[in-house]
Amino acid sequence: MKFVIITHAEHKCKGSQTFAYEPYVREMNLWGNHVSDIEIVAPLSKQEVLPIEKEYNKQCTVVGIPMFDVTSIKNTIRTLFLIPTVFFRIFKAMKRADHIHLRCPGNVGFLGGIVQILFPNKPKTAKYAGNWDPKAKQPVSYKIQKWILSNTFLTRNMKVLVYGNWENQSKNIIPFFTATYSEKEIEPIEPKILDNAIKFIFVGALAPGKQPLLSVKIVHELLIKGHNVSLDIYGEGVERVNIEHYILENNISETIHLHGNVPKQEVKIAFKKTHFLVFISKSEGWPKVVAEAMCLGCLPISTRVSCVPYMLANGDRGSLVNPKMEDIVTEIEEYIGNHDLYKNKVQKAFDWSSEYTLEKFENSIKGLLFEN
Repeated sequence: MKFVIITHAEHKCKGSQTFAYEPYVREMNLWGNHVSDIEIVAPLSKQEVLPIEKEYNKQCTVVGIPMFDVTSIKNTIRTLFLIPTVFFRIFKAMKRADHIHLRCPGNVGFLGGIVQILFPNKPKTAKYAGNWDPKAKQPVSYKIQKWILSNTFLTRNMKVLVYGNWENQSKNIIPFFTATYSEKEIEPIEPKILDNAIKFIFVGALAPGKQPLLSVKIVHELLIKGHNVSLDIYGEGVERVNIEHYILENNISETIHLHGNVPKQEVKIAFKKTHFLVFISKSEGWPKVVAEAMCLGCLPISTRVSCVPYMLANGDRGSLVNPKMEDIVTEIEEYIGNHDLYKNKVQKAFDWSSEYTLEKFENSIKGLLFEN
């Protein structure tokens, strides 16, 4: 089977190996286990491979396309000239494909969603890794992509994989998930007590949309109120400067610890030692850090974004909060005063998340490839 991937993820070719962002490649390797030939249409970079990038398990053919966007007038004009070339390369790749796989949302996925209309008889899948919530405020381009993918007149013979189970969806929309750990990696969780030092964790990009500074302020407020707390932050981004300034200004360097980007095994160990994940994000697809925390005995405190209410069973497997510091602090103090509530939710979170293994994920992928 010739499996053609249309993606906006930047790729790098070094010798016979192809590299891209590690979480994305980890998933694509599971798809690749069940196909004989992989062709990728994606932006191609000549820069050095970064620590957060991983190689595909199989040799791949990469059809390079230029990066493009519409973030400025200059870039929009450039994009208008580039679109015919990108469109043609996507078309040629789809023509060669036995199975077409789109990665959305994104500029390349947008074009791929249009081109795939010309191949109604070819089996196709699309992974929509963003927020599928019909009520979410999103860019117009995202809404158009969602409309094309869910329109069964334009989009035929395709299964669209989305995070969460939403009402009133077309028949080609399939609720899906993402897994991180194998069955061998999942171990019974050890009970954690809230009597002594209470540990918090933030994992993800230090970007405004993830609101890491709010997590810092929450833990700082708990410290002011007399609780023995600490926060470990894993990730990098533009908000790091603001966080460092806040730590310095408030003299809390012994409470808030910035670790930067680290191997996933180090984060896994940290989750096991931590009581709460504080993840007050504004936009998500499938927030894998929430699922990982649940599987490792770390209780998530998150906003009602994307499929998080589904993951947390509307608060039965964690906390769904408004993005207000005072409300979140009150929620955490309720757990501190009610250890049984905390332990029960941690156990329920583990029981649910431990079902979503890599083995189950790969079996689901295999079914999608061969049911068409």
